[in-house]
Amino acid sequence: MTRPRVLLLHGLLMRRPALWLLASRLRRRGFDPVLFDYPSLWQAPAKAMERLALRLYSLGPGPVHLVAHSLGGLIAVQSCNQFQGLPPGRIVCLGSPLAGSSAARGLAGKHLGWIAGRSGPLLRGGLAQLPQGRQVGVVAGVRPVGLGRWFGQLDGCNDGTVAEWETKLPGLAGHVAVASSHSGLVFSPLVAELAANFLETGYFQP
Repeated sequence: MTRPRVLLLHGLLMRRPALWLLASRLRRRGFDPVLFDYPSLWQAPAKAMERLALRLYSLGPGPVHLVAHSLGGLIAVQSCNQFQGLPPGRIVCLGSPLAGSSAARGLAGKHLGWIAGRSGPLLRGGLAQLPQGRQVGVVAGVRPVGLGRWFGQLDGCNDGTVAEWETKLPGLAGHVAVASSHSGLVFSPLVAELAANFLETGYFQP
């Protein structure tokens, strides 16, 4: 029996090694994880979206899921918005500011927008909508440990970098909050379990 394929995307200022543990846990749940790497600073997100779409086309026509952390979630979701005929599959975003990042806007307001590189505009503005016909779920952290709270007004529950409300857009198939910091989401065994549940069933809880 063929294992379901899942592409993993890292966030800003990260590279593929940050996803090794998450990939290992998804593999133990029966998935075939593939790490997708992209330059998050010096290359425009549109280029990463184009490369991701080409990779998805190459892995089709069967289902190909996506699990993406932070900025990676914006790239994954927007790729599915922009490109037609991609293979079916669910998307799990981990702490992704789908509605835009106040921390990123705070950095720009303090003339530190260069820290986000060419991904800054996407992070600041977020996305307009979710892709039609594709289930998207979000795992948000609510442990406020991180530098983002010093740069933006993180109203309400947050993971230290992204506010919980920033991870929501109309049409989400599922949303769950866990006691994790922003970076900790990719290392949490609970988050890996929740992501696997959603990829299998479309629900975070079995």
